[in-house]
This record gives sequence, C-alpha cells and structure tokens, in this order.
Amino acid sequence: MNKESAWSDEVFSVLQNMEIRQVAYVPDAGHARMIELCRADTRMRAVSLTTEEEGVALLAGAWLGGERGVLLMQSSGVGNCINMLAMIQECRFPFLTLVTMRGEWGEFNPWQVPMGQATGGLLRDMGVIVHRPDTAEQVTEVVNAAAHLAFNANRAVAVLISQQIIGFKSWHK
Repeated sequence: MNKESAWSDEVFSVLQNMEIRQVAYVPDAGHARMIELCRADTRMRAVSLTTEEEGVALLAGAWLGGERGVLLMQSSGVGNCINMLAMIQECRFPFLTLVTMRGEWGEFNPWQVPMGQATGGLLRDMGVIVHRPDTAEQVTEVVNAAAHLAFNANRAVAVLISQQIIGFKSWHK
C-alpha cells in the first residue's frame, strides 16, 4: 500500500462512519484514491465539479436536504471558495473540507506557491477552523475530530494535508 492509499483508505472509513452521503470534488491527484473509493460506494453521491465554490453551495444544499457532505479540493481551489464561505458562516451550516496542499514541500510549479502559502490564513480569516496533521499517521484522527466538530457544532472545518504527507509532484521522475 502506498503512502496515499493508507491514509485515504482510513479517512474513507471515517467518512462512512460519519454518514457522509455527498462528496464534492474537482479532480485532483492528491485525492485520487479517495475519489475512487467514494465513487465506488453506493451510499455516497460523488459529484465532479467544474470549480470548487460549486462544492460549497452543493454541501449547503445537502445539509438543508438532511445529508452530510465533504468537499475534496486542492489548496489552489481554496481561493475560488472565499466568497461562498461567507454563506457558510452567516447561515451556520456545518462544512467539512479536506484540502491537499500545493505550493510548499518540493513544489515544482511556481503558480501553486502563492495560494499554497496563503491557504491556512485565508480559511482562518473566513472563520474556518483549520487543522493540519503533521504526519500521515495523524490524518485519520484529525479528519475524524474535524468531522465531529463540523457536524456536531455546525462549524466550518478544514483539514490541510501537506505535500510531505501526499508526496510532491515532479516533472522529472
């Protein structure tokens, strides 16, 4: 089992245990295994988005319809969600997002660096509680705690999963 599969499989179990029924995502290599697992689960509806802010609205609608959801995105997509996060705060919807980070550990693409460096601060500025596991072994526990906080206290919570955990991309392999 590779680095990503281990934490993805465990986090997927957390999502199942939390009765997540809607999974919004923009295709992302860092979430590839998670997306595959969610798409295969007949109890979950995995929705491919054209842009991340659609996921914020989709999850608000899911909550109003009595279902829990999660938004899977890359740090570069966080910037697309900033205005939509105001709705989450004002309406006090629970919101859970798992963010694979770019623009940090070993990044090869300079365009990913600004948003990757700003992600945590921007989310906090919008009232989102940010958790960041330090190791792959902590990801499952952190996601579980974040999901409970989001859905039990009606809070917006993000888990930032670093490039050190998911592995960094390289043009040269």
